[in-house]
Amino acid sequence: MIKLEQVSKVFAMEAGHFTALKQTDIRIGNGEFIAIMGPSGSGKSTLLQLIGGLDLPTSGSVIVDGVTLNQLNEKERTLFRRTKVGFVFQNYQLLPMMTAAENIALPLAANRAPKSEIKSRVQRLLRDVNLEGNEHRFPSQLSGGQQQRVAIARALAMKPQLILADEPTGNLDRKNGRDVLQLLSRLNKEEGITVVMVTHDQQAAQTADRIILLRDGEVVQEGQEGVERR
Repeated sequence: MIKLEQVSKVFAMEAGHFTALKQTDIRIGNGEFIAIMGPSGSGKSTLLQLIGGLDLPTSGSVIVDGVTLNQLNEKERTLFRRTKVGFVFQNYQLLPMMTAAENIALPLAANRAPKSEIKSRVQRLLRDVNLEGNEHRFPSQLSGGQQQRVAIARALAMKPQLILADEPTGNLDRKNGRDVLQLLSRLNKEEGITVVMVTHDQQAAQTADRIILLRDGEVVQEGQEGVERR
């Protein structure tokens, strides 16, 4: 489903150039749950942004579901993100002036779905993430774990084939973090959604089927070596 072929990403900076990824080759199969690990500055978040079409490689190709993202124009990449990818971030990125239900409905409204479809879809998603009864609460009225589940429900609104999660448990305590990981694992196993998760947490990485370890912009290890399988 996902192929990175000789992908490099170089950022121009005042002090010179910074190479975030170096001629990287990665394959991720349909329905896999992948954890991407590595020290800060190793290229993890850059990799996620390239897979999600949020940025373009300096060289090489990023191919998702047979589509080469760096051959798409900006409008085409926006459509790709809206229809095929759900994003989950460490800081939730919920709109504070909107309720949980309204935040979840945002992608559907942006795609001009009928109001009846939005209502039924949001209700189903609230049930799926165990947040029934919280639909009228604002983010400030929800716990961190609840806010992250709202963010996951929003990511699922357009029924994506792929979820990209950047440190989804980074701001959560252990219990809420475990609940979020269990939810992502269930979506992967029961819905067949491909999950690519950046994490610093070795225990969180144990949820995944496979680990890709980056260091200095290069893949240095793939597999489950040193990680206990669930």
